[in-house]
Amino acid sequence: MIVLKTSRELKIMREAGRIAANALKFAGAAIEPGVSTWEIDRVARRYIEEQGAKPTFLGYGGFPASACVSVNNVVIHGIPKKNHLLRKGDIVSIDVGATYEGFVGDNAYTFPCGKVSEEAQRLMDTTRESLAEGIRAAVAGARLGDVGSAVQRYAEARGYSVVRDYVGHGVGAKMHEDPSVPNYGTPGRGVRLLPGMTIAIEPMINQGVKEVRTLNDGWTTVTADGKLSAHFENSIAITPDGPVILTVAD
Repeated sequence: MIVLKTSRELKIMREAGRIAANALKFAGAAIEPGVSTWEIDRVARRYIEEQGAKPTFLGYGGFPASACVSVNNVVIHGIPKKNHLLRKGDIVSIDVGATYEGFVGDNAYTFPCGKVSEEAQRLMDTTRESLAEGIRAAVAGARLGDVGSAVQRYAEARGYSVVRDYVGHGVGAKMHEDPSVPNYGTPGRGVRLLPGMTIAIEPMINQGVKEVRTLNDGWTTVTADGKLSAHFENSIAITPDGPVILTVAD
């Protein structure tokens, strides 16, 4: 069931989104060679809790951390570890959520660790812009297929593949609500977007094949061919005046 949010609920979601976005910003600023992925997670958790919110991911389905920190060929759900030290040239995707007054802000960004290769930078740039294309398509009266198609067209036109096994989602009182928001699709198909809907659009774009596999820990998901992957995400609200990004940092 898709839940339309009231103006009061959207106001709370803006605050949850602000906290999540700032946690992402501060965690990204901590990235440098020699820093552990565990420390990145600690920065995000500390900020969220200082704001009177809860790290949404912590304990979610048994996940052991406050942020997913996914490096290089890890697509999503990377588990932060004290012994995983970042190296110059890595690309680091951080996905973090904050729950504030019962509502969730969820966002992700892929950061460079120092100077990265031209290939890695191009992948990150393309993934970030594919998210922007998806958001631009998320207007009241459009359909989810329009959003997914916008992401897919942009990424595939530049030689990349779109992960199919994981998709975006509705967001609100729960981190994962209806509807599912694929990063691929057919224009004019799927659920119609209505004012009051809140969704998380999150392209996961691979340098090589679209296929992925999950490691034995049950969480860490990597590209099937070992090539790089990037991940960007914003929570947005559908409004009569166009899409509004809820996960905006100070």
